[in-house]
Amino acid sequence: MDYSEAVAFIESTYRLGSRPGLENITRLLELMGQPQSNFRVVHVAGTNGKGSTSAFIASILTEAGYLTGLYTSPHLERFTERIRVSGQEISRQEVGQITEYVKKHVDTMLEQGYPHPTEFEIITAIGFEYFKRKQVKYAVIEVGMGGRLDATNVVKPVLTVITPVSMDHTNVLGHDLKSIAREKAGIIKKGVRVLLGCQQEDAKEAIRGVSTGKGAPLSYIGDGQIRNFVPWADGQAFDLVWQGREYKSVRISLLGRHQADNAALALAAGLELGISESIIRKGLREAKWPGRMEVIRHEPIVLIDGAHNVEGAEALVEGLKQFFPGKRVLLIFGILRDKDVERVAEIMTVYADRVVTVPPTSPRGMDPRKLKDIVVKYNRNAVFEQSVEEAVRKYVVPSTDEMIVFSGSLYMIGEARRLLPPEKF
Repeated sequence: MDYSEAVAFIESTYRLGSRPGLENITRLLELMGQPQSNFRVVHVAGTNGKGSTSAFIASILTEAGYLTGLYTSPHLERFTERIRVSGQEISRQEVGQITEYVKKHVDTMLEQGYPHPTEFEIITAIGFEYFKRKQVKYAVIEVGMGGRLDATNVVKPVLTVITPVSMDHTNVLGHDLKSIAREKAGIIKKGVRVLLGCQQEDAKEAIRGVSTGKGAPLSYIGDGQIRNFVPWADGQAFDLVWQGREYKSVRISLLGRHQADNAALALAAGLELGISESIIRKGLREAKWPGRMEVIRHEPIVLIDGAHNVEGAEALVEGLKQFFPGKRVLLIFGILRDKDVERVAEIMTVYADRVVTVPPTSPRGMDPRKLKDIVVKYNRNAVFEQSVEEAVRKYVVPSTDEMIVFSGSLYMIGEARRLLPPEKF
């Protein structure tokens, strides 16, 4: 099976949708010889910041000299972004080889009367098998959705990390914050330490309850104080006071005040894993995570950010105020229709000077005309375009004095990044 055949097979399973539960992935991995048992796992759940936090932790482990796997979703531009070892994406050839191997075991499952695994279950199996073959020491595994019934929840982690929890995927995870937090906390394992990022009180209470019930010691990193927050060229620095110690001038390359919270959580994870402070600092500084307040062009300034829920939208607006004060903003906005469209649109578009709505490249993408009808309630200076490509052609021009921000959907900003490859700064 070559790469294109492998991706076609994987994408063909999208029609099966999401099927929360562990029976299928458990059986598939049994047939594959339990590849996930061959490496130490740091398991990361949450609503916002779990990708960035995972990237920070993986960078720290890599700097410490460990061969480190990183499994994340979704991808921005290429399928291979989802599965990395020490910063290097899985090769196309290996995607083909391992997908063929996984498919053989899927066929066996079907013969045994099991349902066909979902797209995410298959990708998870591919990731685990790849990490086994590469003989990684650690793998940082990001939960896909929720936690308790997520396909990644077959792992036995050495450390559990939960980033901020907020209202998202309410049709699956629950209609209140406590219910959603309990689902996220479903990744907590008996006796395994939990590091908990900044949380609203209801979420914190729910997660503490689960950890107590499982005898899992919990450290709340939200008690830490981030001080002397200083934006600098293509990054930021801050001081962290946590558990009676002060970590001065921690530097990271990711923009946004919320990334300081994610970095603090990753710093705590590095300490918990026995890594020296100097290595942790270097890992944090070297970490990259495309699509999160990422400046990809300077003339004009073009920034992409995958904010797709209320907390993400608020973080984006706060980041724009901090890092680009007084700059006029043209927002190119596309979002999935199953998100909190009204509230996200209000937060983002009130701040923008003008707005262009576009369709994300997803079956769940919202029609740009309908999105514009929502946006004009908050910003009358709004138009729509039928594609991201058309918006790029019309609005990303050297003569503009505006800063251009693409946001609302990871699918949409991934397409923008393909059309506007980041410049070397």
